Amino acid sequence: MYACPVDTPLRRALIVFFRVAMGWTFLYAGTTQLFIEPHWTAATFLAGTKTFHWLYAPLVGSSLMPLVDFCVKWGHFLIGLSLVSGLMVRVSGVFGIMLMLVYWTAHLNFPYVGSPLNFLLDEHMVYAGMIAYLMSVRAGHVFGLDGLVEKISAMENFSFLRPLLR
Repeated sequence: MYACPVDTPLRRALIVFFRVAMGWTFLYAGTTQLFIEPHWTAATFLAGTKTFHWLYAPLVGSSLMPLVDFCVKWGHFLIGLSLVSGLMVRVSGVFGIMLMLVYWTAHLNFPYVGSPLNFLLDEHMVYAGMIAYLMSVRAGHVFGLDGLVEKISAMENFSFLRPLLR
């Protein structure tokens, strides 16, 4: 049986590519929402939900909508910044997966997602899976800042932060 090498230049290159590609996806969305279209709101998107309409539609027009918009815009931006830089990938990954699961449920018109072309799965589940993979391989340590920050001697004084970088 052929055993796949654990650490190869190709594997490291793919990890960096997927980390930066996922990061760019989030970073571009956040940058656009924050700086190019500052009046962007998630209300239109939430009003059009199907399967979980009872959960998302009440947010539209509520006093929570500015908070939802703030969290989405800054969430996109910070998750993207984290993935692109490779800093705190484990933390941003959790939030990225949660955001993708929210988007998946918001697009869900059971059993289809977004359109009849997507049966149960769409890109949001693929993104969530990719982020989980990046977390599992410690992608921030592959040409990312997690590996550099972990080596800083000052981190010995802040050992409680180490789980965030591993």
